[in-house]
Amino acid sequence: MAKHDPELSLLFHALADETRRSMLSQLAQGPARVTDLAGPTGLSLPTVMRHLSVLEEAGLIATSKDGRVRTCAMVPEAMDPVRTWIDEQRAIWEARLDRLDKFVMNVMKEREK
Repeated sequence: MAKHDPELSLLFHALADETRRSMLSQLAQGPARVTDLAGPTGLSLPTVMRHLSVLEEAGLIATSKDGRVRTCAMVPEAMDPVRTWIDEQRAIWEARLDRLDKFVMNVMKEREK
């Protein structure tokens, strides 16, 4: 059975939602106020805050408050576990496909004989 990584599960849960991915894309351009993030979504502020809470819990964003203004900033290094997992999966599948290719080539050579 595959090992369970709760941090990775939180990250994938946070990234699973289109609205949250859109917010992350906006934050990749630089920090933004919550109201600026809420505008393009058309969602109510409490709903946006729940989305931001999920992103913050996963460590993908950090928030700060200055008076009544809450600002969010992306934490790019939080994506490292996702990159690592995807790279590991890519290596596994590339090795499997290489073995399959080798097998098919051997079968074809045997048929030519």
